[in-house]
Amino acid sequence: MTQARAGLRETCRAEVEEILARYPERRSALLPLLHLVQREEGYISEAAMREVAEIVGCRPVDVFDVVTFYTVYHRQPVGKYLLEVCRTLSCALLGGRKLTRHLEERLGIQAGETTADGLFTLREVECIGACSNAPAMLINNRIYENLTPEKLDAILEQLRAEASERVAPPEGERQGLP
Repeated sequence: MTQARAGLRETCRAEVEEILARYPERRSALLPLLHLVQREEGYISEAAMREVAEIVGCRPVDVFDVVTFYTVYHRQPVGKYLLEVCRTLSCALLGGRKLTRHLEERLGIQAGETTADGLFTLREVECIGACSNAPAMLINNRIYENLTPEKLDAILEQLRAEASERVAPPEGERQGLP
């Protein structure tokens, strides 16, 4: 039995109001509110899109357009570790596709899928701004550079160990690997 979703205004009332107060027009708060939803729920459901539309005073289809345009927003739950392999020119020329194939083989999934245990979601993404140290990828918004299949194996082993200890890596840091 699924549990009913608590509305954003119920669970994060103060934060919603604080975000809305930053903008002269409510519609301008759309992106920060979507980030809030994703932080709280892990993804942005259709129900959440409808609620955000109501909060900012626009149509649900307008929110849907934004969510589907930006790859940073997830419309389905993702794994504890979101693995995003860069597929643009520098990374592609230096082995990015090889990294994706290696991860698919090691994880037993295809790009766009999540492992059965919910630990890993694998995606291919456009440029992540690490062209000088390609091939590169993001793991939970943390950049990993100069990657090889062997380095990926070590990273996967470390992530599995952290997951078993219930310790998540910090988000958003640059992780340069020699």
